[in-house]
Amino acid sequence: MADIIQLLSEHIANQIAAGEVIQRPASAIKELLENAIDAGATDIQLVIKDAGKELIQVIDNGKGMSPTDARMSFERHATSKIKNIDDLFTIRTMGFRGEALASIAAVAQVEMRSRQTETEVGTRIVIEGTEVKLQEACATPEGTNIMVKNLFFNVPARRHFLKSNTTEFRHILDEFTRVALAHPAIAFKLWHNGVEQFHLSAGSMKMRIVELLGKSYEKNLVPVEEQADALTINGFIGKPEAANRTRGNQFFFINNRFIRNSFLHHAVVTAYEGLLEKESFPFYVLFLEIDPARVDVNVHPTKQEVKFEDDRLMYAYLHAAVKHALARYNISPSLDFTLNPEIQHLPSVNIPATEQQVDSTQKGYLYNTFTGKNQAHFIEKKDSLRNWKDLYEIAKTTPSQHIPEATQAPLHNENEAKPASVTSNALLIQGSLLITTVKSGMMVIHIRRAQERIWYERLLQEFNNGNAPSQQLLFPTTYETSQQDALLLTEVLPELSKIGFDIAPFGQNTFVVQGVPSALPAGEEKNVLDEVSDQLKHESSDAVVNRTDKLLVNMARRLSLNKHAIQQPEGREALIDELFACSQPEYTPDGKKIFMLLKKDELDNMLG
Repeated sequence: MADIIQLLSEHIANQIAAGEVIQRPASAIKELLENAIDAGATDIQLVIKDAGKELIQVIDNGKGMSPTDARMSFERHATSKIKNIDDLFTIRTMGFRGEALASIAAVAQVEMRSRQTETEVGTRIVIEGTEVKLQEACATPEGTNIMVKNLFFNVPARRHFLKSNTTEFRHILDEFTRVALAHPAIAFKLWHNGVEQFHLSAGSMKMRIVELLGKSYEKNLVPVEEQADALTINGFIGKPEAANRTRGNQFFFINNRFIRNSFLHHAVVTAYEGLLEKESFPFYVLFLEIDPARVDVNVHPTKQEVKFEDDRLMYAYLHAAVKHALARYNISPSLDFTLNPEIQHLPSVNIPATEQQVDSTQKGYLYNTFTGKNQAHFIEKKDSLRNWKDLYEIAKTTPSQHIPEATQAPLHNENEAKPASVTSNALLIQGSLLITTVKSGMMVIHIRRAQERIWYERLLQEFNNGNAPSQQLLFPTTYETSQQDALLLTEVLPELSKIGFDIAPFGQNTFVVQGVPSALPAGEEKNVLDEVSDQLKHESSDAVVNRTDKLLVNMARRLSLNKHAIQQPEGREALIDELFACSQPEYTPDGKKIFMLLKKDELDNMLG
């Protein structure tokens, strides 16, 4: 048999490498911006057209390249950052693999002009698909100007699977934000389709955060500054009121390199324990400086994944630093020692104890175990039930009028064919569950999930009929967000209008909310819009067709938080009737079970 293994051509090898390094326009922009930073630039301009599909241009005032270096920069594994294996353990530059320019040139039409400070003439190079078309001397300013045109022009399949301009531009803004945050001492400008999007002056980290992420953070930033032998931590965290219900504004930088690390994120979140609402995410921009020998950045071509020499040490330092910052600025959980006024109205407080009750209580085993001197409180083990009669006697003394009449209802009613919709038959348990009897036994209903299903079908019907009611606000409110989220929100304004929102752009990154769905509780519009932004940021490539449905699901989830509707028996009755009038009463729109049926035989077996 003939030999079949052969060495790939340079062109094919470069295209394969490009698939790892250059996944979309944002990937190329990240690599080009990092090259400009490594070149010592103090002013960087990014110009893009059609979200980088037609043009990506990066202009810097760095040290430039000689004619030979300019040509060598497009060769695979050609780099000025490392010279031997030991250099891998002392990396301080953004790039070092020598793959970026070669990968970009393999899938685009590239033109580069570069000039060093000490020379009067620069170099111009034109490359298409790894083939050098032209190299000549030229007049150009000091630094480097690189243009990437028609990305993936020779890989039609890859170009076809690029997303819409809005989505691709959002990814570009994500990369631009990370690079600009890491280098506040460098001035950045960004133009898209001839319109200036950002003009960032060199300045402080706080100023850069506000310029990039919005003025709402200006008064909610808490500085973090900690220094130890193994690690230096600095940056900003947000006050609890700056927390969002959406992910995205959490930034870690290791030696000025943006990384993703769920382990370190957990260290920050747990430091906020007791300060944040459920399902809220704290804001942070944190820089960790560590000896390069203690961290491996050569894990993935994107260099956003790292491995630490000691993960637990990093976790402990970071957790302590955030806790210390919160405590230093008097932001810490407090214990509320005020008495709940409702307690004063309980019968056990209002009705004086008789001498007989006091004497009986003092003879009980619970009283003795909790009042003994010089000993810890003691509770008997579960299998020790010698004093069960005491508990039974206490239960027997409970006035019968304090037991809800509905508990006397029989578990089995032969005349019932569906869940009973009578007042005495639906019990509210701990504010989250309803229990009602049915013909075959007992049904337990999850209240919030039932409301979610009811609201979803109601909203869906209104949306399909085109008559979603909108309540105009007496005093319109403004909603400010980051530029990335503003782009996403602008894209779905027509869908939001169809479910009852009246929203319009109101200056850069700001919207004015003039009307909301009539059923939306007052003040909830910001939470709904936050969740919409989060949904759009994390939706998959095939989720656009299901976008409206997910918007309705989010709205239904927000409206289902109303606990007052089921406090009265009439409200519980209506909830059960509406639930079983739905087309799918058993599950929420996202597939969670709403109720559980316990048959009489099962209950008998449970009780032995």
